[in-house]
Amino acid sequence: MEETNQRRKQAIQTERSILESALTLMRERDFDEVSVRDICKEAGITTGAFYHHFRSKDDLLRLGFAPMDRHLELELAGHLSDPPLVRLERIVDSYAGFMEGQIGRLAARYYQYRLSTCSQEVLDSSRYAYRAILSCLEETKASGMLSAEHTPEEVTDFCMRHFRGIVIDWILHDYDYPLQPRFRRDYGLIRQLFQTRSFS
Repeated sequence: MEETNQRRKQAIQTERSILESALTLMRERDFDEVSVRDICKEAGITTGAFYHHFRSKDDLLRLGFAPMDRHLELELAGHLSDPPLVRLERIVDSYAGFMEGQIGRLAARYYQYRLSTCSQEVLDSSRYAYRAILSCLEETKASGMLSAEHTPEEVTDFCMRHFRGIVIDWILHDYDYPLQPRFRRDYGLIRQLFQTRSFS
């Protein structure tokens, strides 16, 4: 049992290392200019190890947002007792900061992949990003800040759709505006919209 758990942890770590190495290289060069061999060299693994975890370089895009979920988890560590709307603002900032600073122009490739394959991973409600937002909104509901008209799940779905929409707008504008201020501005608008009916 212990050996099985150790192998599972090692596999997870190798997969993370591959994804993070690919991201590092693809921030410096275009997706098409980075080879599997380049990724393996950066990650310190063999090509056989790469193909044990991923069918191809394009298959990396299937789990492309996994590093962002880990980033959000690390950003929230030590802040889980903060008021829910403070945590939600931290999520907004961290989400935007990761997309702009870590994903960058690769964002278009992620969404092209998802549209061409009808990939559902980005919609998975078990993702950390979704669960973290839902947790904040469940707390606002319990304290009476979220009106009875809106369930935490409905508002979480709205937030996730809106986050994706901002990123796609950023892509369509050829990344010509800073992403984090746009997220902050739109989050402020959302707070105002709910001010009188949902959020205190």
